[in-house]
Amino acid sequence: MIKPDLDTGIRYLKGVGEKRAELFLKLGISTVRDLLNYFPRDYEDRRAILSISGLKAGDKACVNAYISSNIKTRTPRRGFSVSEFRAVDESGGIDIVFFNQKYSVDKLRTGERYIFFGKVEERGGRLCMTNPTYEPEEESGQKTGKILPIYALTAGLSADVLRNAVRMALAEFSQSIPEVIPDEIRRRHKLAHVGYSYREIHFPSTYEELEIAKRRLVFEELFVLSLGLMHLRERRDKEVGTAVKDADFSPFLASLPFEMTGAQLRVVSEIAKDMQSVRPMNRIVQGDVGSGKTAVAAAAAFIAHKNGLQSALMVPTEILAEQHFESLSQQLEKLGMRCALLCGSMKASEKKKIKVLCKENEIDMLIGTHAIISEDVEFSKLGLMIVDEQHRFGVRQRAALASKGNNPHQLVMSATPIPRSLALIMYGDLDISVIDELPPGRLPVDTLIVNDAKRADAYEFIKKQLDAGHQAYIVCPLIEDSEESEGELRSVEKFAEELSETVFAGKKTEFLHGKLKQKDKDAVMRRFVSGETSAIVSTTVIEVGVNVPNATVMAIENSERFGLSQLHQLRGRVGRGSAKSYCILFSNVSKSSAAAERLQALRKTGDGFKISEEDLRLRGPGDFFGTRQHGLPELKIASFMSDMRVLDIAKSEATRIAEEDRALKNPEYKQLRERIRAMFDVSESGNSFN
Repeated sequence: MIKPDLDTGIRYLKGVGEKRAELFLKLGISTVRDLLNYFPRDYEDRRAILSISGLKAGDKACVNAYISSNIKTRTPRRGFSVSEFRAVDESGGIDIVFFNQKYSVDKLRTGERYIFFGKVEERGGRLCMTNPTYEPEEESGQKTGKILPIYALTAGLSADVLRNAVRMALAEFSQSIPEVIPDEIRRRHKLAHVGYSYREIHFPSTYEELEIAKRRLVFEELFVLSLGLMHLRERRDKEVGTAVKDADFSPFLASLPFEMTGAQLRVVSEIAKDMQSVRPMNRIVQGDVGSGKTAVAAAAAFIAHKNGLQSALMVPTEILAEQHFESLSQQLEKLGMRCALLCGSMKASEKKKIKVLCKENEIDMLIGTHAIISEDVEFSKLGLMIVDEQHRFGVRQRAALASKGNNPHQLVMSATPIPRSLALIMYGDLDISVIDELPPGRLPVDTLIVNDAKRADAYEFIKKQLDAGHQAYIVCPLIEDSEESEGELRSVEKFAEELSETVFAGKKTEFLHGKLKQKDKDAVMRRFVSGETSAIVSTTVIEVGVNVPNATVMAIENSERFGLSQLHQLRGRVGRGSAKSYCILFSNVSKSSAAAERLQALRKTGDGFKISEEDLRLRGPGDFFGTRQHGLPELKIASFMSDMRVLDIAKSEATRIAEEDRALKNPEYKQLRERIRAMFDVSESGNSFN
């Protein structure tokens, strides 16, 4: 008999198939292993069945009731149906209403009993449930009478389909999940077995069992992470690169049109010291928006140049690459450095010429997008690689660039400020530099919180900014979760059209979102940078990098849907010129809500590090990071903040194992070795286990 394989494609699970597999893929789920590691984001307790007389508006509850009236369905307008009936138990009655769910209503029968679960409302003095979950009394136990997992979804994929897929996977594959924690450690810390933990994390019997399962899985994740980081750092320490000589970079400082801040000078010194070692530099520079990370990177490239080495700067978009090339070439060519730009959209003849010059050492600094890592791009003496907005590039892309030199020094830059204590864990094998000082003279951006009552005034203010020759960003959230009500959110394309015809009439207004082709995105941004476009309506794709000094307004719709750090990044897109700039946060949340507290925190400070600490305090790191913004494997269940105590224990056990058996040759560690390889995406030959 063939042993079930966790790497079986999700489409082979009963009830999934090829079409649904495409929806699962949107959630990052392509195999059974991915599915089992797609943990619930919350849980709903549906165990208690209440009497109807005991219900009150606002409750989410189960009731056991029979349908006492005929089920009436009407169609007020085309494509919209309303089905209504009365359900009663021994204590009273409740109205049940279904909107646009004829397929669901057709399964119901008058006079039969069902368990209904939903949110209780009051309408005209009568209790009501809208679109409740239900199941026949004799079949209860799947959707009611238990603690049910709540998963993040994508449009077209229902909660029931996802839950059923997880049930199937657990039934068929839970015995195949490998036990990676050595028995001795598991017993010492009273950790549950792995199969039990996966079953209870997805479908907990009780909240107590859920905590037992979660503790074990959190420990496992942090234990594997800690051991993997030790191996990464050890591997890095064994690498030999090119040590540079102490370079005099006073000519570089003299060429700048401004004085570097003390923080910038400190970081440049840290980089220079790293580059003087035969161990390749592997440093991340964290700095708030506008702190001057690019000037620090240019200083590093100058040091490499003075030692006869080439540099490469890789950025995520063509428009950003063009801006970097324009500013850096103007400065560095005065110092005798030859700069070039390489992007995918360039003519084939231009690209060929650049590649020849690069190979023949006729280029000192190559600036570009991922086109730099194309196989036919060769360097003569690549000594320094710089990656901007590092969270936009995966491990493999950075490794591909590094492979073009002999263990070149690596400098990665991030504009996402993270508290240092957290960064020390998150960046694992990277050394950390922080630019914690903004250049003098930068005007603060005024932040305003505006509700719908003041919306017209806010738009009038934005129009005056456009009339004065300035430009504006209007940002809308992008939600892809079928449990969310998308009707209340602004559609980017429709909203741009609406604004261009009304409040921004006469001003060129364009839209930008992630589903546009990259060349179309770049074209929109180029028109905005050149000033041809006055306003741009966009999702958060504009949060990274591009410099538009003439933009003075950042207006954010449904701002409560964003994290503080993301709002701060968006705010950093304005205030880059000499004119006063503004960030307008449109929101209708109540002043006493947690969302309002977040927005007020942003209004009160422009310090990205303080904002990130507040964001972590208010939301926790799962939401704080959202999409991956760091170099580590994505954590599925552990939290760098709330699980710090578990992390300390896990690190201690990992250290003990590493000291006793650094290569993990003990047969008991076979599964642990495999898990680390998978987690860090390293091959047999490319790690320190051998």
